[in-house]
Amino acid sequence: MKNKKIISGFCFFLAFMWLCTLISKSVYTTRLPVVNTISPEEKYIEHKVEAAGIVVEGGKQAVTALPGVKVKTLTAHVGDRVEEGDILFQVDLDDLREIIKEKQTEIQSLQLQVNTILENQELENQRKEIEEARAREDYNTTSRLENTDVGRAADRYARAAEDLDDFYEDNSGMDEDTRNQTQQELLDALQSAAYAEADAKRERDQAIKDAERSVEDILFPDAADATLSVTQLQIGELNADLSKYLNILNQEGNIKAAVGGMITDIYVEAGGRVPDGAAMMLTDDNVPCQFKVILDKEQKKYVGFGDEVTVKLDGVSGKMDMVIDYFSESQQMPGSFETLMNLPEDTGVPGLSGTLTYSNIGEKYGCCIPSGIVIEDESHGRNYVYVVREREGILGKEYYVEEANVKILDRNEEWVAVENGTLDSDSEIISYSDKEFDRGDVVRWLN
Repeated sequence: MKNKKIISGFCFFLAFMWLCTLISKSVYTTRLPVVNTISPEEKYIEHKVEAAGIVVEGGKQAVTALPGVKVKTLTAHVGDRVEEGDILFQVDLDDLREIIKEKQTEIQSLQLQVNTILENQELENQRKEIEEARAREDYNTTSRLENTDVGRAADRYARAAEDLDDFYEDNSGMDEDTRNQTQQELLDALQSAAYAEADAKRERDQAIKDAERSVEDILFPDAADATLSVTQLQIGELNADLSKYLNILNQEGNIKAAVGGMITDIYVEAGGRVPDGAAMMLTDDNVPCQFKVILDKEQKKYVGFGDEVTVKLDGVSGKMDMVIDYFSESQQMPGSFETLMNLPEDTGVPGLSGTLTYSNIGEKYGCCIPSGIVIEDESHGRNYVYVVREREGILGKEYYVEEANVKILDRNEEWVAVENGTLDSDSEIISYSDKEFDRGDVVRWLN
């Protein structure tokens, strides 16, 4: 009987201890963080690009007016839509008349210079004609006189030759010495006459050549002088400008749009003067608008020149499939990238906003996890996730938290592709916890 009581008491003790242990374990586990887990999946990492943009003009037309005229009133403003013939601004007519008067005075002054140049040219031509006539007369006189001197020298030579011939034919009655002396004298006279004839010819040729060169010098063209041509060109340009000023005056100073479009830029103001260049800029209705989007460096990784994108303009029904026609780094925003797409004709107006969207299905990876569960430790330059591990504890089998470093291969807003290694398809990665925990903490896993 006593043994039965002992055995019953021992059994009761064991039951009590079991119940206490169960209660302790229950109380212990209720204080543990409750976690849910997921396993890596095989997925395509799709990349989506969505960026706001604005419609810009496809082309521009410059509105020009004669520089220097004073603007009286502006009737158009940036953003206004104008048609061909609409008044853009009006110039000051009194100032315009003063400019016209100055132009006319300048033209008259240049014309006087031209007239003077032409008169001087005519006088110079007359002078050259007289000089030419005189030079030719001198040439003829020189030729006649010099030929006469040559003829006389030739005649003296001929007579000397005849005297020598006569001596040889009839030298009787002379003694030896007289004959020799006379012969020598006749020979010397002939030689002297020959030299005189040669000298006369040489002097004649030189004198005629000098006279001929005098004529050539007079006939040689004058040095080129562009003064007349330049002045006449200036007069032509001033007359062309004057015609334009007079045309504005005839239109009562109104500057009108030559084509239809929207005003994008204005470079004049009332009371100021028109610059040397464009006074205004208009969109060109003959060129379709463009859709402009600025992308950041991250977006540039997935979309670029020639890619097909979807464009949705605000207030325009339907989406448009388009191709990026221009892609370049922005000059105004270094580090960003400017893209342009040509819109269909009659689509959009400058200033209209819209959205560009692009989707790239990307590559397929065997180990992908939700991006929200990846922890970035920038201080140590690593990325990791929390995983559930199993071990034996005081109260039996328990689950605890461990860190698993991961190497990111690709990612989007929802998923991250990591390199196979520390994770595999059997890894249990913590995706949710109702309490904070740290590495090594025991958790209650709802598997």
